[in-house]
Amino acid sequence: MDWTRYRFRSLWALPAPPARVYEALERVEDYPRWWHQVREVQRIDSETGVIRIRSLLPYDMTFTAREVRRDAAAGILQSALSGDIDGWARWTVTADGSGTLARYDQVVQVGKPLLRVLAVPGRPLFRLNHRLMMRAGRSGLTAYLEAV
Repeated sequence: MDWTRYRFRSLWALPAPPARVYEALERVEDYPRWWHQVREVQRIDSETGVIRIRSLLPYDMTFTAREVRRDAAAGILQSALSGDIDGWARWTVTADGSGTLARYDQVVQVGKPLLRVLAVPGRPLFRLNHRLMMRAGRSGLTAYLEAV
């Protein structure tokens, strides 16, 4: 088993129509407004940006996200990631009753040297850190969608 490789899935039930959720998720540069663990997004061009995140654990992760699929009809946003993490991330937005289910899938390998060294003993904490970040993201997006 490669201890530096992670596969994550998060499901967010959101109280807004799929089109509104998709629009919010495709505006990555606005993530820091509602997702406090996304500390900074710097656009390079219309398809690429540098993102800096930090959750509960005291380390930042910085990576480049390059859009590889944007399909509003299918509700899919997918990016290739490189930097402190390498791999991909995908949002899939679908109707769910009167709201939306936003599914986040991510497969990455950690490249940040400290996290590679701590891969085995730190794995449970790294997974918890990600889970807490995703929980905060869902709460932040819910509040953002209700406010606008």
